[in-house]
Amino acid sequence: MDGRTGEVLYEKNADTRLHPASLTKMMTLYIVFQEIEAGRLTLDTKVTVTKYAASQPPSRLGLKPGQKIAVRYLIRAAAIKSANDAASALGDHIGGDAATFAKRMTRTARQLGMHNTTFKNANGLTAEGHLSTARDMNVLGRHLFYDFPQYYHIFSRRTADAGIATVSNTNTRFLDNYEGADGIKTGYTSPAGFNLTASAHRGNKHIIATIFGGTSTANRNAKMVELMDLGFGKAKNKVKEQPPVAAAVDDALVAALDTGIDEIDAEGGAGKIVRVSGEVKTSPRPRARPALPTVPDEVAVAMAASIEGALAEATSEPAPEGTLEFQAEAISEPQPAAETALAAAAAPEALAEAALALAETAPAAAAAEPGTLEAQAAALATGAAPVETALATAADQDTSAEAQPPADPALAGVKPKARPEAALAAPETEIAAADADADADAAAAIISEATEALAAAGTDPATAEPVLVATAAPELVTTDPGTDPGTGTGTDTLASEAPLPLADTALAEVTAVETVAGATALAPPQPELVADAAAPMPKRQAPIFDTVETEAAPADPAQEEVVVVMSTSGGRHFGVNVGEYPSRYEAERALLKTALAESATLNEGLRKTSQAGGAWRASFMGLTEEQAELACRRLSARAIPCETVGG
Repeated sequence: MDGRTGEVLYEKNADTRLHPASLTKMMTLYIVFQEIEAGRLTLDTKVTVTKYAASQPPSRLGLKPGQKIAVRYLIRAAAIKSANDAASALGDHIGGDAATFAKRMTRTARQLGMHNTTFKNANGLTAEGHLSTARDMNVLGRHLFYDFPQYYHIFSRRTADAGIATVSNTNTRFLDNYEGADGIKTGYTSPAGFNLTASAHRGNKHIIATIFGGTSTANRNAKMVELMDLGFGKAKNKVKEQPPVAAAVDDALVAALDTGIDEIDAEGGAGKIVRVSGEVKTSPRPRARPALPTVPDEVAVAMAASIEGALAEATSEPAPEGTLEFQAEAISEPQPAAETALAAAAAPEALAEAALALAETAPAAAAAEPGTLEAQAAALATGAAPVETALATAADQDTSAEAQPPADPALAGVKPKARPEAALAAPETEIAAADADADADAAAAIISEATEALAAAGTDPATAEPVLVATAAPELVTTDPGTDPGTGTGTDTLASEAPLPLADTALAEVTAVETVAGATALAPPQPELVADAAAPMPKRQAPIFDTVETEAAPADPAQEEVVVVMSTSGGRHFGVNVGEYPSRYEAERALLKTALAESATLNEGLRKTSQAGGAWRASFMGLTEEQAELACRRLSARAIPCETVGG
């Protein structure tokens, strides 16, 4: 038969009904493939071997009753070894018993056009009425090739693993000796003789042939060679392929109703079987999800980190006092600006009243408690502390009349005299010219109030001891008593050596005022006057910031010397090349692997990679000639490419 069209090229007694023997297993496997295609069976489905299947005579796989084995192993055993117990186990699993499965086999044969075939079992052992013809077996072989090409290759395998044993093909001789042979199945029983359905391809031709009743394996194969040669000689070269129509799957997609009533037409019962058409006509695609704006990974990570940081900061408890974290938090807190400190001194009149009372009652000043308003006034009168210190202390006090009553009731009725506008106009103008910000104005106002307090106490500004009014500029000057040629009294001078006016000496009597200002228009100071001011601030010596000095470790005379460059002198001018690689990474990797594998001879070598002609050479350099030759011999024994270089 021409396998491409089904045309019969030669026949003799083609429709004589004879015993098919194990050719029957082609139909058994055809139905198994149908079950797999229908989804009721898989290659991994476990089949429980029945007593009937396990009792079949040879040829057999050796199955035991109750044994569980996968479908794939039973297929291999039935197709290749022609195992009777494997074929019966498949039939019992699909049909429930041998008789039921045999009926399905016959029904499927009619659907394929095998009109002279009747099956009585799944394995082909001789049974009454179990008959077929050479023509029908040719038709079955052609359907196996076209209907299940994904499984057809099983018939040409020489050996296969059948789970509990390795099986060999019964058709090996013909497959090995005839060019183009690819299957299909052998069969033998005493009543049937030696049967064979074979398939072969040569060029674009495909021939299928069947022989019944051979007297031996050699006789059967020789007759098959004659038939095949005859078929290839008669088959046409250019023929349109006409695949056969596959048989319908028996009871496809059947669902059983669990009604509890198994008898058909039972009272109150329904139909036992419901047939559903599950053919899929179309395969619509689901709609795509709407595209949502995506946040870049970097932004998402930054957002998550900021949220976590904010939550941690909000929920964390303050660090215990005295710890490093506590000090770091204290340093990081913003310090109040000078403007805030000056603004906090909202009642300079209270400071002036305290200074006036202190001037009238000196003993009371001596007894004033530190930190009180009286102590601050005493400091102003004696010049013991800078004004900015007094302002910083006063900023922490509530100087309002309601919150801070005077310590002495006599001071409540004392008021300072009016401000001498003419006397203080000059210093106010100088301070404003030096720095126009709010800090200087506040300092000047406090100085004026203190001066009025001293004048009310009876102090003569003209005879006051000379003091110096300094600025916060880097050019600070110190008190340097001198002699005034005009008056003969001691005066203090600025860096310009100009005598201070009377008003300035009165202001200097109060304290040495330091204003927060920038550079002034004063002349550069004398070197000896600025020595102390130019001295650097001492380093902070807090324990947590102290520098820990560690003693250098003594040099170890026995320390091992590290060799970074291997000398090639003294006979070490040989090397070993272990191949060329497309990248430096692969070359270095090969060097590392080779060094680990052959450390005994290459331990003293220096790994080196070099590029030449687009490839990277991997070499071990710095070896002696004996080391290089020994390493190359050992590497060659390990099937590692190697050649010596240098010399």
